Amino acid sequence: MPIRMDVPGRVWTRRGFLAAGGAALVAWPLLGRPESAFALRQSTSPDYPFALGVASGDPAPTGIVLWTRLAPKPLEGGGMPQENIEVRWEVADDDKFSKVVAKGTAVATPDLAHSVHVEVNGLDPNRWYFYRFAAMNEISPVGRTRTAPRPEEIPQKLRFAFASCQSFEGGYYTAYDHMRHEDLDLIAHLGDYIYEAAGNPKRMRVHVGPRLEELSHYRNRHAQYKTDEYLQAAHALCPWLVTWDDHEFANNCAGEISEKKDETPEWYLGRRANAYKAYYEHMPLRSAHLPKGPDLKLYRNVPFGRLAEFQVLDTRQYRTDQPCGDGNKAPCEGTYDPKGTLLGNTQEKWLYDTLKATKGTWNVLTQQVMMARVDRVPDEPVGYSMDQWPGYEVNRQRILKFFAEHPGLNPIVITGDIHNNWANNLQVDCGDETSPVVATEFVGTSISSGGDGAETTKTTAAVLRENPFVKFYNNERGYVSCEVTPESFTSHYRTVPYVEKPGAPLVTRKSFVVEAGRPGLNEV
Repeated sequence: MPIRMDVPGRVWTRRGFLAAGGAALVAWPLLGRPESAFALRQSTSPDYPFALGVASGDPAPTGIVLWTRLAPKPLEGGGMPQENIEVRWEVADDDKFSKVVAKGTAVATPDLAHSVHVEVNGLDPNRWYFYRFAAMNEISPVGRTRTAPRPEEIPQKLRFAFASCQSFEGGYYTAYDHMRHEDLDLIAHLGDYIYEAAGNPKRMRVHVGPRLEELSHYRNRHAQYKTDEYLQAAHALCPWLVTWDDHEFANNCAGEISEKKDETPEWYLGRRANAYKAYYEHMPLRSAHLPKGPDLKLYRNVPFGRLAEFQVLDTRQYRTDQPCGDGNKAPCEGTYDPKGTLLGNTQEKWLYDTLKATKGTWNVLTQQVMMARVDRVPDEPVGYSMDQWPGYEVNRQRILKFFAEHPGLNPIVITGDIHNNWANNLQVDCGDETSPVVATEFVGTSISSGGDGAETTKTTAAVLRENPFVKFYNNERGYVSCEVTPESFTSHYRTVPYVEKPGAPLVTRKSFVVEAGRPGLNEV
């Protein structure tokens, strides 16, 4: 079955996509402004166009990206007419908008599902603002955002949280309800923002639509997730840094290779183009990340003054196929293939160049899959995840050796994907307990994926015993909250005991600190 993008029935190839890609990059002309737009009441009717809330992202010293999407009928393709719609926006010093510091007009187009991505410039560095939109005689909810410090500034503290894996069917977003009450400067989402499987009527919350393939499928699924009130509240709290993992597109996707042998690369690229376009439409990303057919350059560097830099990575789009048939396996020849890569050559070179030029005290690799070489199979034989960094051991070793050769980087790896909490010391030779620690990895569990968790599993003791570099392993749901200063990087593992019913309390299960210049975990 062909995948439809904009031309029904057409099967797309990469060359065809690139040839037609420019047609999808719609210009956003400015229209006339309704002078009374922000004097209108805020509606909560079923046809309210801002039903998906608001968001901001990728803060710079003098600017920020503001996002919304007009969708009065979110699960029915949005419910918008096939015409351009004017959207007004304002940024103010206060939530009452008594002092507006920036305002303008954007155009929501049908081609981008009536989403808008406003790149606001001319703001003051290192300060908080409030923002809102107006369209169709309605006013959006108010969002709170901030700019980054000046490039030469060393702020005394940065507080951010990171999260991942939020299956709508897996449970309630109670973790976001707790997160929105924290005083955070940033939230990083490490992937699996949506899941692509067809709805399961036996779950407490059921996915809308079939298995995701068409553009309309992906749009409706993103919209369904964004209707969650706690997710909306977390987006409105502060700016986000977003990257994807596999389920925004397809399970265990590896470059242009499907895990299903009967799906051709051409068909798969068509599906990927649909997934990537819908992802851009629903995320607070700059126009530099507009997709071009099945390609979307997502990796980037986001500095927070000279305190920290976030190297946001993409370990899906450019990787080679998982070796050894995927799964948890003993190493095979493919594990040590020097051409095996998670990042692709261009992104890997960009990472090294970015780290060599960094001014940040801390460098935070903001990425998807676990870097530590954890033996996941108790006793013998060993079993490493072929979908994670251990499946690409030569690539993994290059990264760790780079850290060893550049000891002033203070590298922190933050990770999602795995639906567990882990705290790992990263060594070039993890088989030698005396090998120096070159970086620290904090792995955050899922928001909801996997359903209710538990503090331990039947393999917890064995995993900790066989992997001495692992200092914490936990199977609950939740997120990780981090405090960064020039002297230390502290991570708090926040967990909730259940997600299959609402109202779970928040527990800080474990906290670790890393001292600047001394990589390695210290329990608080």
